Amino acid sequence: MARDYYDILGVSKNATQDEIKKAFRKKARQYHPDVNKDNPKEAEAKFKEANEAYEVLSDETKKAQYDQFGHDAFKQGGGAGAGHGPQKGNDLREDIDISFEDAAFGKSMAINIQRHEECNHCHGTGGEPGSKVDTCPNCHGSGQEVVIQNTPFGRMQSARTCSRCHGSGKVIEKPCSKCRGSGEILVKRKIDIKIPAGVDNGSRLRVSNEGEPGILGGPKGDLYVYIYVRPHKEFERNGNDVISRVTISFAQAALGATIQVNTLDGKVELKIPEGTQTGTAFRLKGKGIPYLRNPKQRGDQHVVVTVQTPKKLTETQRELLLRFAKEGNEDVNNLQVSKSLFEKIKDRLTK
Repeated sequence: MARDYYDILGVSKNATQDEIKKAFRKKARQYHPDVNKDNPKEAEAKFKEANEAYEVLSDETKKAQYDQFGHDAFKQGGGAGAGHGPQKGNDLREDIDISFEDAAFGKSMAINIQRHEECNHCHGTGGEPGSKVDTCPNCHGSGQEVVIQNTPFGRMQSARTCSRCHGSGKVIEKPCSKCRGSGEILVKRKIDIKIPAGVDNGSRLRVSNEGEPGILGGPKGDLYVYIYVRPHKEFERNGNDVISRVTISFAQAALGATIQVNTLDGKVELKIPEGTQTGTAFRLKGKGIPYLRNPKQRGDQHVVVTVQTPKKLTETQRELLLRFAKEGNEDVNNLQVSKSLFEKIKDRLTK
């Protein structure tokens, strides 16, 4: 496996061009044949390695390609490869937000994106209709030109993006008036997508061939849709389960009751057994979120109960609660009630 160019020169990926140049000069001196007479073949190999790294990292265009694709960028047919053959277009990203229910059950929808497409005036040639588009005489259509430099260490040959056609391989007599010679224009498009049931916050949806156009007949890039789910006012998600909360009265908790609770499918009845305590959770099987890879299977809903304590009581309610406390052998003398009321109830209880 080829060594990393940054490691070869001993610089970081954030190194400036000046730092890259100084690092190369240091390596060139280190591996000069006059300095390495004992092992000239190894020194020569390392010098060529450093020279190869410098040729790439000293060229901003090549450096950007290397940072994105690594060594594959300079293999025939690779990523942004040499030879300027067909290349896949860039991918696009679009962020959307959807409701809790749409995430649970899925939804078909249309989203608006912006992307580059072939210019409809020049049909991608970059030239005004009727004008000549010739092969670049400098690079002969390759998009790269060879540069030979004389250095203290001999003649060095390197390739760089053609200075005349800027890598396109062609020279346009009269650039297109609409796209100014680029062959592309920025357009707005409405794309239909399908949100699958069970997606979660942060999920990514790939839409093939809806990205930027390819280069020299290469395929389009892809569109990646990042999904963000809006919080629900009543439901929380835990994996494929749904958690909700409901408040019941003291009487319902003590005596038991049948109440209605909300689910993603609508209202259902929930039986509260007598003696239910605050924090008790009841499971509604199959009322949760569908599984992404198996939408027919769903999680459960867990309904957490809170028993509400009344803030204000009528005299009759106080009497009944005191009688309730006495029946339970509670010390009614420690209860916070008015003396007059207490005496009145005490009198009734002792009759």
